[in-house]
Amino acid sequence: MPDRPDQVELAPGVALPAAALCFRFARSSGPGGQNVNKLNTKAALSVSLADLAVVLSEPAFGRLLRLAGRYRVGDRLTIASESSRSQLDNRRACVDKLAQLVQQALVRPKVRRPTKPSRASKERRLKQKQRRAEIKRNRGRPSSRDW
Repeated sequence: MPDRPDQVELAPGVALPAAALCFRFARSSGPGGQNVNKLNTKAALSVSLADLAVVLSEPAFGRLLRLAGRYRVGDRLTIASESSRSQLDNRRACVDKLAQLVQQALVRPKVRRPTKPSRASKERRLKQKQRRAEIKRNRGRPSSRDW
């Protein structure tokens, strides 16, 4: 829970001003009877990439841009939710999706250090290949020379 009510905590140590989150609401599709026809329950959250760049480190922001994919529309991230019949629940779902995206971006990927097979493993592999070749050679019909 953030210390200040005007802040939205997306990850530990990453809080965005509540004013940076822009919500729009529209009619939702799918089941719901008259709810669908009368109420604007679909929530669409829009956040400026510039606002996110301020609260994230440069490498984390770069990872966020790569992860954003279809959520990235121009210079904004747009996340929509219409899974619930409640506008409040859909609003929370949008914030949760943004928080999940930010948390994934904060994870620094492990550096892959290329390794080489050991000399002993190379020798074991070649020895095994020789054994298999010998087994296969012995499978054929005996020739007249073998008698």
